[in-house]
Amino acid sequence: MSNQNPEKAVVLLSGGLDSTTALAIAKSKGFECYALSFDYGQKQKSELNSAKKIAKQFDATEHRIMNISLSDFGGSALTDKNIAVPDFKQSDEIPITYVPARNTIFLSYALAWAEALESQSIFIGVNSTDYSGYPDCRQEYITAFEIMANLATKQGIEGQKITVHTPLINLDKSQIITQGLSLGIDYSLTTTCYQADNEGKACGTCDACEYRKQGFKSAGISDPTKYQ
Repeated sequence: MSNQNPEKAVVLLSGGLDSTTALAIAKSKGFECYALSFDYGQKQKSELNSAKKIAKQFDATEHRIMNISLSDFGGSALTDKNIAVPDFKQSDEIPITYVPARNTIFLSYALAWAEALESQSIFIGVNSTDYSGYPDCRQEYITAFEIMANLATKQGIEGQKITVHTPLINLDKSQIITQGLSLGIDYSLTTTCYQADNEGKACGTCDACEYRKQGFKSAGISDPTKYQ
């Protein structure tokens, strides 16, 4: 990729560990990155503060935060005030923290922005830890969305193939952390917790916190997370 005229990429950036690593990877590959975050009615907003800091640290060309309201529908512990975020529990069932159709909605916004930018690349930080529980984090889903994207857009019809990049798809949390550190990520800036407080301090007991703690432990890296 020419440094004189770098290819543009839209990167979904929640402010968490995975999406931050996806952004760092996109930058390392020479993409001009446009970071896209969402205030979607999630109960904790501190991840958006993290996203702002991370987008700035990795010199995103632009960072947009879209305001949508998935809390109007509810159906998830992350958006519905009547559903509590549970403590970590090993299970093969789809967790109550799954937000209905969230990645489909996020990727659709990313697709719209990518087409407006004349970009053929979207980055998303889905990975093997996630797709065990979340249907919209599986490779089969990403492949299906990419097919749809190329059928549904002017760029796709005109032969400019749109690619949804999933650089973390086969990595576990410890591998993600190790790669991210090699790219200069300060993981203390990221917010992973499903119920972090306004200062970004984590609960230490939800699924997201547990997988994050396990990742740092497996990687042999000191966990920089601030806990409540």
